[in-house]
Amino acid sequence: MKKWSALVAILALGLTAAAANAADKIKACWVYVGPVGDFGYSYQHDQGRKAVEKELGDKVETKFLENVVEADSERAIERLARDGCAIVFTTSYGFMDPTIKVAAKYPDVKFEHATGYKKADNVAIYNARFYEGRYVMGQIAAKMSKTGIAGYIVSFPIPEVVSGINAFMLGAQSVNPDFKVKIVWVKSWYDPGLEADAAKVLFGQGADIMVQHTDSTAPLQIAQEQGKLGFGQSSDMIKFAPKAQLTSNTDDWNAYYVGRVKAVLDGTWKSEDTWGGMDTGMVLLSPFTNMPDDVKAMAEETSAKIKSKEFHTFTGPITKQDGTVVGEAGKALPDGDILGMNWYVKGVDDQLPQ
Repeated sequence: MKKWSALVAILALGLTAAAANAADKIKACWVYVGPVGDFGYSYQHDQGRKAVEKELGDKVETKFLENVVEADSERAIERLARDGCAIVFTTSYGFMDPTIKVAAKYPDVKFEHATGYKKADNVAIYNARFYEGRYVMGQIAAKMSKTGIAGYIVSFPIPEVVSGINAFMLGAQSVNPDFKVKIVWVKSWYDPGLEADAAKVLFGQGADIMVQHTDSTAPLQIAQEQGKLGFGQSSDMIKFAPKAQLTSNTDDWNAYYVGRVKAVLDGTWKSEDTWGGMDTGMVLLSPFTNMPDDVKAMAEETSAKIKSKEFHTFTGPITKQDGTVVGEAGKALPDGDILGMNWYVKGVDDQLPQ
């Protein structure tokens, strides 16, 4: 009887602790590197914020700061922590160290950093396997290109971007082993003017398909103006270039954000490491357009194999730009190798910036 009473007391204590950690209403906040009107990366994160509002209603108040540059990010993040935010999502790679610094000052606030790798007791990290969609895009490009050359506009030489370039290249080479990719680094996540200029340069160098790891619709719009083809970034950009877009590598953060804010509300939030892909719905390809049925069928088949994990983008052996070979035959590269990728595969016409 005494043992039973002790057990009941322990359970009651646990329930009391959980109840104490739960909240009736919280403030959830976001920090964006670009404008919510970019119709790309920051736009998709803001769609996730709106999904939180829709799903949780009067249980949550949301707030966001947009166009936050890396140099000002620590101040912006701390401003939200001081403003009573129970959880702060910092959505750009360059916000990683500032997030860690602010989190150390505010141990009672939960922080989540997108695309980085540093965690703490009150800092979780999350990312999407963007490279999965880019492999399929590479296959499409190789089928649709007449010149055998794609132009690729990129922001910064971080592993997320490099793995995307390599995945695209591997997909293209699975269709056309001689396919080439030309690169322009604009050193910005969002700069429509620079992105447009880069697209023009790449088309001038013989590319007839445009790819981007930047956030504006400008490259795709230039593709349409020049009668060429291209791919959207982060969100479905079809309305900006209905005659040019083949598909868009789309991020869907909705379910993730709703789940994480719910965890804060019910007191179950923990510092975790999430890396979702096609299998979780975090990475999607928008409808395939402006392509023949056989190309669409190929893209759908590859997408299904990636989603079911029948196929992995980085399956060895893989030949690097310098001619060395990595990966065992038939085996996928470890996640750690992909997360730290700092080399090009064979066929990329560029010298990776250091």
